[in-house]
Amino acid sequence: MDEHRRAEHRRAEGGVTVGRAAAEIGVSVRTLHHWDELGVAQPSGRNQSGYRSYLSVDIARLRRVVLLRDLGVPLARIPALLTAPAAERRAELAERRRELGDTIERLEAVARSVDRLLEADELGVLVPEDERQAVFGDDWNPTMAETARTRWGDSAQWAEYAERSATRTPDDWRALVGPMRDLVDELAEAKRAGVVAGSETANTLAERHRAALSEYFHCTPSMHVITGRLALTEPGMADTYDRIEPGLAEWLSNIIDANARSHGVDPDTAVWE
Repeated sequence: MDEHRRAEHRRAEGGVTVGRAAAEIGVSVRTLHHWDELGVAQPSGRNQSGYRSYLSVDIARLRRVVLLRDLGVPLARIPALLTAPAAERRAELAERRRELGDTIERLEAVARSVDRLLEADELGVLVPEDERQAVFGDDWNPTMAETARTRWGDSAQWAEYAERSATRTPDDWRALVGPMRDLVDELAEAKRAGVVAGSETANTLAERHRAALSEYFHCTPSMHVITGRLALTEPGMADTYDRIEPGLAEWLSNIIDANARSHGVDPDTAVWE
């Protein structure tokens, strides 16, 4: 069939409008216009009014373009690939499959991270139940995280705590708990030695305590004042400190207040930032 007869055949076939073609293959009209301008896929028919239209062969090409685009083939590469030898097409598809495999692995890792984050937001600590006492010691209270979540679960600090918790292993928790335990012992020893609030030694200890809390969520001097007050008022917290050294909870709150003043914070007007 010569070119003239092929053209006549296309006109007789009629084809479909750009809107109909776009709807049929699931893209926008703007996309088809863009592909037309780039020479990726152009309509080859004419309707009765003389406007260009998409024939069945064009629709078939468009479907292949969509498939290759969805596989990640760059748009500029698609026209050559559509007419490339079979070996070249297969090599391209194999490369895309390898890339998809890598993407799937990354997404699965992200999904696992999201699962851990959701679990950490719910439980607070992602340490197997049979390991918790070994990690956190005899003072471990299984209801502590639930109590904290009930009270603070809507705060930015709980979100930050959960995000950090989601990435921590039992060994990571041991690395946090051990130094905090040692610090509390130093606080008790300082109180017994008569260290007074506002002294250089007391301020250094208060700053170390704030830094230890900041491993769980960022803790400003103003927020530190409030956590010091919580040590006095939160059920069980004062008892935990005072079992180590009588009056330790109140002494700790006092040195935190004095240290906050050295940072320009008035403890009486401290806010949770």
